[in-house]
Amino acid sequence: MNEEQAWILQAQQGNDEAFTRLVEHYQTPVFNLCYRMLGEPEAAEDAAQESFLRAYQNLSRYDRQRPFATWLLSIAAHYCIDRLRRRRLVIFSLDAEREDDDRPTELPDMEAINPEQEAIRREQQEGIQEALRGLDATDRAAIVLRYWYDFSEVEIAASLNLTVSAVKSRLHRARKTVARLLTAQSSETRMERMPYGSPAL
Repeated sequence: MNEEQAWILQAQQGNDEAFTRLVEHYQTPVFNLCYRMLGEPEAAEDAAQESFLRAYQNLSRYDRQRPFATWLLSIAAHYCIDRLRRRRLVIFSLDAEREDDDRPTELPDMEAINPEQEAIRREQQEGIQEALRGLDATDRAAIVLRYWYDFSEVEIAASLNLTVSAVKSRLHRARKTVARLLTAQSSETRMERMPYGSPAL
């Protein structure tokens, strides 16, 4: 039994300190998933807290044969899908100012050795986040679980209560949508950077 399994067993037996250790271990991946899904740091923080609360309340139902990370991230993904469906008529402002401290924790980019490279990296991250906003909530969850958390199609299907064929279909559709949105962003950026505003015809 490894350390994480010991924490899980102790938490299932009512040890709150063991559950706190699980929260500390998984708070970054859970927050980042919620941020990718919801696109807003404050909403992601609230969603992460609610996800851990739901995990705590349902800990007795956790099957220790299943990876804990998969179970926990599935809870977070479902909660975010519900949040998105409830507020789907709300138009997200892409121009909202965000403090640097509110951004999701990410591994440092060792190649970001100057401000220009860092600006490009941030622009790419924001472009990806904007593209994710263009997806249906379930498609967004499937893409995030697959490409940020390396879930298999079978794991995504189990996590989102879908068939494997439905997951494949959703991933295919979502990839095409994201690619189209990123291409459109790239074209708009090139237009904006033209010195005199109008392309040569």
